[in-house]
Amino acid sequence: MTTQPEHPMHDIADSDPEAHRIAQPASTPEELRAALALIAPDALPTFDAERAAALRQSREQVSAAPMRRFVGQWAVYVAVERHPDRAARLRALEARAAETGDIHEARELAAEIGRILDTACAEAGIDQEQGAA
Repeated sequence: MTTQPEHPMHDIADSDPEAHRIAQPASTPEELRAALALIAPDALPTFDAERAAALRQSREQVSAAPMRRFVGQWAVYVAVERHPDRAARLRALEARAAETGDIHEARELAAEIGRILDTACAEAGIDQEQGAA
């Protein structure tokens, strides 16, 4: 006789980090902040401080560009962080890139980092030809 776990979804989530994945939110400060609260709550103070700075710059410059940059950067961050394996791989690559003295390894690391960020940009709806601003 087999026994079924009391909470089968709990077991799936434990064995598959991607099970916690959320959909890419709309690129608005409110939607991005809500997503961060779920997937990276430790990032909220930084998000809030950068949002306040971007709003201040937008007012000073009478331009939406600082807010567009802010939203674009955080949309990419959310696109990475909503995939735990991807986020962990990116952090590992960045750490290794900071340590290596081998130019060939550095290029390989940079290429893989670029591929991860390209994927995240695409998911976030960032036109890489024009950038986030």
